[in-house]
Amino acid sequence: MAVPPPDLADRPVPPYLAFLRRHIWLIAGLLGVVTLTALRPFLRHVPDPPPVLFDLPDFELTRSDGTPFRRADLEGHVWVVSFFFTSCPSTCPKVTRAMKALAERYDAHDLPVRLLSISVDPARDTPEVLAGYARTIGADPARWTFVTGAPAAVRALVEKGFRLGLGGREPTDDGAYDIAHATKLALVGPGGGVRGYYGIDELGLDEIFHRSQHVLREARRAGTLADDRG
Repeated sequence: MAVPPPDLADRPVPPYLAFLRRHIWLIAGLLGVVTLTALRPFLRHVPDPPPVLFDLPDFELTRSDGTPFRRADLEGHVWVVSFFFTSCPSTCPKVTRAMKALAERYDAHDLPVRLLSISVDPARDTPEVLAGYARTIGADPARWTFVTGAPAAVRALVEKGFRLGLGGREPTDDGAYDIAHATKLALVGPGGGVRGYYGIDELGLDEIFHRSQHVLREARRAGTLADDRG
């Protein structure tokens, strides 16, 4: 008569197997974390940069230091563009605060995105006035440029270049005046193409901050981005 095999339960369990049995859930969790970390670069989705909506035409304005600013100066850089005037009693302070917040974020992340503020009140905002305004708000001239120009040139750039509305001087109750203009910020790529318009609220600033990085990445890959902010 055959002798039955010994009960497997009576056999001693190897130490490594006992360890695995005691810590199976911990080991599974650690393996999951390691696997996700290894796969993360392959799983991350980087959105495509916003497409070029249209190209800006040639123009010539004047910087706050009195030197010319032309369309060619946009080449090789990513720009965030705003429209304002220094004596604005309504929306311009919010626009300026939004631009300054962006400048601080770009500085903190060492991103070579430039800022351009175009005065829609060139009759009052001379280069000297803009220079004083830039100093007052603490704008870094290496990153942030303020421009003015002949009234016809400014209007043509806003309306025909950026395809935005621009009103005339309208008196206010306190004896001052206001000028209706766009408060959205424009994103312009290194080739002078407009990539989109974004709000000055928190969501809008987050969006243009990330979108500008997508355009930077695209320009670096294409070799069209200048290497410095000088």
